Amino acid sequence: MSHEMILILDFGSQYTQLIARRVREANVYCEIVPCNVDLNAYADRNVSGYILSGGPASLADPDSPRLDPSFYEQPQPILGVCYGMQLLAEYYGGELVKSTNREYGASTFRVVDDGLLFTGVTPENRVWMSHGDSIVKLPDGFRVVGSTDSLKVAAIADEKKKVYGLQFHPEVHHTVEGEKILHNFLFKVCGLKGDWTTESFIDEAIGKIRNRVGDGRVLLGISGGVDSSVAAMLLNRAIGDNLHAVFVDNGVLRKNEFVEVGEMLESLGINLHKVDAAELFLERLAGVEDPEKKRKIIGNTFIDVFEAEAEKIGRIDFLGQGTLYPDVIESVSFKGPSVTIKSHHNVGGLKEQMKLKLIEPLRELFKDEVRALGRALGLSEKFVRRHPFPGPGLAVRILGAVSRERLNLLREVDAIFIEELHKHNLYDEIWQAFAVLLPVKTVGVMGDERTYENVVALRAVTSVDAMTADWARIDPDILAYIANRIIRNVKGVNRVTYDISSKPPATIEWE
Repeated sequence: MSHEMILILDFGSQYTQLIARRVREANVYCEIVPCNVDLNAYADRNVSGYILSGGPASLADPDSPRLDPSFYEQPQPILGVCYGMQLLAEYYGGELVKSTNREYGASTFRVVDDGLLFTGVTPENRVWMSHGDSIVKLPDGFRVVGSTDSLKVAAIADEKKKVYGLQFHPEVHHTVEGEKILHNFLFKVCGLKGDWTTESFIDEAIGKIRNRVGDGRVLLGISGGVDSSVAAMLLNRAIGDNLHAVFVDNGVLRKNEFVEVGEMLESLGINLHKVDAAELFLERLAGVEDPEKKRKIIGNTFIDVFEAEAEKIGRIDFLGQGTLYPDVIESVSFKGPSVTIKSHHNVGGLKEQMKLKLIEPLRELFKDEVRALGRALGLSEKFVRRHPFPGPGLAVRILGAVSRERLNLLREVDAIFIEELHKHNLYDEIWQAFAVLLPVKTVGVMGDERTYENVVALRAVTSVDAMTADWARIDPDILAYIANRIIRNVKGVNRVTYDISSKPPATIEWE
């Protein structure tokens, strides 16, 4: 029997992923599917309840998404959020009108009737409302269980059918009692156990990998990042030396990265093939200034090196990848009738004749779950908490042409910056920090002489998901110390700047 699970039907809300995060934080497994998915595919999946997400559509529009009537005949509990609540109201015979004013934002919610959903919830609390339509006639068999100043019907329930609707978002942190309400739905209404843990995931994943791979061999590209390293550890635990992990030095890694990451993975018993291809990459990058061209050259060269290594290894049956759940959701999320597939894979361009089957052991996990998995598998804390690092590496942090000399200069600057952030206990508070080498020289003074040397920019941002980011407010005294240390110790740099742009409008990386 597969894990008990919740299925989240996505109607296009910007918060759908957040619902999934909240459900999983309660140790309940869930998946997000487009609202127009064929639910027969989940017939044998032990679905214990459904959550209908919000969405931008209005039921006044005949083309807005609706569920097949057969959905409402299944016995599992349903929680409708915002647009999801209005769908329930319409289906069960309620009436809606388009509100003159669309209510969006914080509001005071009053519990009118606690029932199962509001057990232990404070009678008055702040919620995050979102609606353009209002229910003016209650659907058959439902009662009003919550209201706000401007909305009499802000929550509805039919306890007999176990169907509930909320006109606010319980998943956002602005809704103070949101977590409690979701927990009540999961544990009191659906009767779940909440036994989906990191340990149970490891056991299940190992079983699945062994069943699928048998005595086949898996080729996995290692980038040195958390995702590919954790994927390697999981595959290693399942199939041992039938995993062939390939770690390529592409010439644009950070200082000592190739040696340190290689040693760390080997110490964990991973069958690692280290390939030093720095010369080849740098040769192909010579003189190239356009960032998109740099990216393409690095991607294509990586594929060439990877395939040459695969030929040396011999028979390969599967290609392993560190794909995460947000990539999967993005590939199949609800976008109206057409579903767009995005190619997001690191090794997306492998040549046809390799004919490998894909194996993606982390494709059900969010980033924080991958970090927890890494810890459980024995990855060191320092490594688990590493900042993201772009695939094209330092090549996109050197503005202009990449050369060995400029790479070495940037490596030293970057190493000092990161070391100081660790020393001042700032590294873990920051989402990503790095240095950029600018294609500019400026005048400076060293001793009694004028200098004409390079400018570097330091970038540090705070973020939750990299969709938006803010520049990190590092103490000016610490920044001054770091800048001073860089100029004193790195020959060729006479000016350090700190980037105080947020995303948007700027991006996190400079190229």
